[in-house]
Amino acid sequence: MSLSITAISLLQFKNYFHQEYRFTERIVGICGRNGRGKTNLLDAIHYLCFTKSYFTRIDQLVPQHGHQGFRLEGHFKLQGKDEKAVCVLRETGRKEFTVNEQAYSRFSQHIGRYPCVVIAPDDVQLIIGGSEERRKFIDTLLSQLDPAYLQSLISYNKILQQRNSFLKNYHDGLGSRDLSVLDILDEQLLTEGNKIFARRERFLLGFLAEVKHLYNDIAQSYEPLQLIYESQLLVNDFAGLLRYNRQKDLVLQRTSGGIHRDDLVFQMGNQPFKSIASQGQRKSLLFALKLAEVAVLRNEKRLAPLLLLDDVFEKLDEERIGNLLKRVATDEDAQIFITDTNCARLTKQLEALGRPFQIIEL
Repeated sequence: MSLSITAISLLQFKNYFHQEYRFTERIVGICGRNGRGKTNLLDAIHYLCFTKSYFTRIDQLVPQHGHQGFRLEGHFKLQGKDEKAVCVLRETGRKEFTVNEQAYSRFSQHIGRYPCVVIAPDDVQLIIGGSEERRKFIDTLLSQLDPAYLQSLISYNKILQQRNSFLKNYHDGLGSRDLSVLDILDEQLLTEGNKIFARRERFLLGFLAEVKHLYNDIAQSYEPLQLIYESQLLVNDFAGLLRYNRQKDLVLQRTSGGIHRDDLVFQMGNQPFKSIASQGQRKSLLFALKLAEVAVLRNEKRLAPLLLLDDVFEKLDEERIGNLLKRVATDEDAQIFITDTNCARLTKQLEALGRPFQIIEL
C-alpha cells in the first residue's frame, strides 16, 4: 500500500479518554454496539487527513465531555516512508497540526497529503439535500487534488463574507457608504471566482460522465440518468452578473450571483431524480459518486485514498454493500475501514472477499 495508517492514539477525543489501536491489514473491520465509538474512530482518522471532523463542524464540540481539549496521533506509511501526524486542540481553543514534528503555517497545506473518502448513511443528503452538500463534495475532492484551487476557494469565501458584510452595513446605514469599496471587492471576487469556475467546469465534464457510467454499472441496467453542472457563469460573464445584480444585492444584503450558487443537478429523464428515484437508485447514485471520487484521487495523485465506510449495513442492503466491498477490495493499494454493529455479519462479508482482514471489536 502506498498510503496506509498503521496506528492511532486518541486522547480525550469524543467518547475516548485514552485509547490506542494498531492496524495490521489493508482491510479493517470495526464492530460493536452503538455508542461504543466506531464512528468516532473513523472520524479520528478523517481528522488526521483533513485537520477537521467529518461529522462535527465545531472543534470545541469534539473533546470528551468534561474536557476542553484533545490529542490525536497517527502513524502513516506514505510511499514507503513512515510519517507521524499529530493534531492537538488546546484548552485555550488553539488547534495545532504537525507532520513529523513540523507545524503547518496554514492547515490548508495539509489537505491532499493523505487522500481520504468517507461513505456514511447521512451522505444520502448528496442526492436529496440542498446545493451546499453537492458543492462541498466537489470542493472537498478538488481541494485534495489541487492546492491552488483550495487557496482560491478560501480567498473567495473570505471576500464573499466581506462583500456580504458591506451590503448589510450599507443597508443598515452603518460603516462606509462609498460604493467604490464594492467595486474593489467585486474585482477581488471576480479573480478567484473565475479560477474556481474554470477548474470546476473542466473537471466535471469528465467526472460526471464517469459517475453516470458507474451508476449504470452498479444498477446493472441502462437508465436515462442525467448529471448536469449548473452555474450562472455558464451563461453569464461574472463581471456582468455582479453589475446586473448590484441593486438587488443592496436590497437583499447578500451576493445573489456567483460560483457559491453552483449545483449538480440529477435528473431521471426530464424529472428530478430525488423525486422519483427509489431507495435503491439513490444508493446506487451515492455509490457511483463516491467510487468516482476514489478513482479520480487514485488516478490523479497516483495514490489510493483511505476509504472509510461507516455503518453502511444499517441503511444499505447486504447484497448492495457486498458488491460495493468487492469493488473497492480489488484495489490492492487502498486501505479500507468499515464499521458495523453486528460482528458476525461484518466478518461474514469480509470473509467473502477472500482477502486478509483485521477485526477490531469495541
